[in-house]
Amino acid sequence: MRASKLTTTLTALIEQKVPSFLWGAPGIGKSSIIKQIAQSKGVGFIDLRLALMDPTDLKGIPFYDKESHTALWAPPAFLPKSGEGILFLDELNSAAPSVQASAYQLILDRKVGEYELPSGWAIVAAGNREGDRGVTYRMPSPLANRFVHFEMQVDVDDWKYWAYKNSLDERIISYISYVNEHLFTFDAKSDEKSFATPRSWEYVDSILKSSISQDLVLDSISGAVGREVAVGFLSFAKVMGRLPDIETVLNSGEGEYSDEVDVLYALSTALVSTYLKDATDEKLDNLLRYTLGMKSEFAVLCVQDLQRNGVSMEHSSVFKEWVQKFAYLLA
Repeated sequence: MRASKLTTTLTALIEQKVPSFLWGAPGIGKSSIIKQIAQSKGVGFIDLRLALMDPTDLKGIPFYDKESHTALWAPPAFLPKSGEGILFLDELNSAAPSVQASAYQLILDRKVGEYELPSGWAIVAAGNREGDRGVTYRMPSPLANRFVHFEMQVDVDDWKYWAYKNSLDERIISYISYVNEHLFTFDAKSDEKSFATPRSWEYVDSILKSSISQDLVLDSISGAVGREVAVGFLSFAKVMGRLPDIETVLNSGEGEYSDEVDVLYALSTALVSTYLKDATDEKLDNLLRYTLGMKSEFAVLCVQDLQRNGVSMEHSSVFKEWVQKFAYLLA
């Protein structure tokens, strides 16, 4: 299931406090989705890495109660005491079987030892698939049956929406639009330590915004996404120098055009990215007016990316002209 549909589905299940498990390859943003749901709902978020825990970390430490002459369990301080939120059990199937067993009661009965999870908190877990070369243990059937299971897919359109919202370097967005398969190059059969994932492209964004000298950029990006992808990306990034002045286009609706596919991918992304940073009705009209002279598929790409980012165009007189020209591609 793609990220956009997962977000909608998981939000509904979290509201009903139905335990859910999110499966997927490493680096595709499983934990980010759950954290974003918590932020959008304005509730708490606690991320527990069960692979780093011992069984007593969840259940707590036993102590002797003088009054009852019994042993009680002191619950850990990291578990929530009140309010609303999402308790995220990350890397659940990477935890040792004894730790997974400690989670049974918490997941099903919402309590463990002397501790009881507040009614406003939902439980969501995540883990890598068994074939992804991560350290995983086969999940026992009784534990698996305590969740509703989903497998997250990598989707370029969903990633582009996220990338625009988070202001990733437009060269990265342009490159992934041009070479979709380089968003995610993980191969469980390969011994390569570096490979492209949504998470590693975030690292590339940080590298590009850092003070690393130009002679070290290739090696640094190779360390994040692999040598082949890094060479392809940096070669493509040189295309950005052949674009018309984006500010001029947005301020006047005029500019040079190109027939080169790589330039058009870069141009489409640059137009949308720059517009979103300072969105006005005038700039929208100018952007749409400029796209009337672009190759049809790239004019449509611009408008689709704007719409995915919540830009309304129905009020624009230029958009009416745009629809008349490109309606046949939208049918």
